[in-house]
Amino acid sequence: MNTPPGRRERKKAATRQKIADTALRLFLERGYDAVGIREVAAEADVAGTTLFSHFASKEALVFEQDEGFEQRLTQAVTARAPHEPLIPALRREIQALVQHCTADGVGPIWRMIDETPALRKYEESMRLRHAETLATAIAADPGLSQTDTVSRTIARFVIDAYSLAREAADPEAAVHEIFRMIEAAWEAGCGSTGGR
Repeated sequence: MNTPPGRRERKKAATRQKIADTALRLFLERGYDAVGIREVAAEADVAGTTLFSHFASKEALVFEQDEGFEQRLTQAVTARAPHEPLIPALRREIQALVQHCTADGVGPIWRMIDETPALRKYEESMRLRHAETLATAIAADPGLSQTDTVSRTIARFVIDAYSLAREAADPEAAVHEIFRMIEAAWEAGCGSTGGR
């Protein structure tokens, strides 16, 4: 049973969210490159050290849910029901993430990311990190018995599925189409390693 967060944790989470919301508002109003970290801290009414205790960089302010997304992907592997196949569990999680990132009102955020080289570079490094974390979770699952190569390949495919579907005209259809290919790749990997 999960215990609810204490007052201190709730206050920290609220401060983090306030900083992220303030940064995003300023970036969208004035442009990412036109807004400095000090301005974000001042507008959010926090010290610069407080901002950096929550976010390691200016780019991280835009991707404030990064850590949560990474945890969700790992939990899709580690917390799935006993004997539940891996690929459907990952498909459900990617579908939920794509729905979140294609909801009404997020278009301007993705346009800003696409138009800002520093944000594109940060997103790419974030995706590589997510793929490595996911690959580690897949490789560590004793019920899957996959080689590192198979685990890393499938993890990269899954992370790319998220990006490709998010950009598609019909994101939901794209997730299903891409995951048919991932399922086939997984089955081919299982055949070569003898794992399930």
